[in-house]
This record gives sequence, structure tokens and C-alpha cells, in this order.
Amino acid sequence: MKTRSLYSEIIFNLSPTNNISEAFKRFGCSDGDDSVLVVFIHNEDESQLLADLTARVSGRQVPVEEVSSLTDHAKVKKLYKVTQEEEKSGTLLDAVVCRMAAKDVM
Repeated sequence: MKTRSLYSEIIFNLSPTNNISEAFKRFGCSDGDDSVLVVFIHNEDESQLLADLTARVSGRQVPVEEVSSLTDHAKVKKLYKVTQEEEKSGTLLDAVVCRMAAKDVM
């Protein structure tokens, strides 16, 4: 791990760069956010923590299948520098996951 916690590692790995501060600026929460994706990793004994977390977030939960509809695809393409050629041969998700997987190599 390159960061101090599993949750910060998730945010860091979402970023196309190796700059941890930049990752938190881009993928961390801000007061003006109207949509957030919460990643909660726990074991069965900690299921009450999920209920506590859910109670603290104002808004409604949506199925993970709806995340794409909440995504600004143009911003994602720009951030991850996805080319038109890549889009022709695969999906935007494929291109982003490829970038994430290859981040340490590049």
C-alpha cells in the first residue's frame, strides 16, 4: 500500500496520477457535492456500521447499476485521456480500468 489506510488507497487508485494530494482533491468529498459513491468495506460483524453510515448521509441510495447515469463521461474521458481509438475498440470503463491497472508500470 502507498497510503495509510485501505480507504485512502481506494481513492489513490482511482486517480490517473501518482499524486496522493491530487487524488483526494479529485475524488474526495466536498461540501458542494450532490452525488457521492461510498465504498464501505467490512466483515459481517460490522454490519451495524453500515447502518450508522447510511443514517449520516443525506440523500437516497441508488443501485450501483445507476452510477453510469450519474457520471460525466466527457470529464472521465478528459481526466483519463481516453482516445477515440480506444472507444472504438472497447468501452470507456475498459479504458479507465486499463489506466488504473497500468498506473504503477507507467
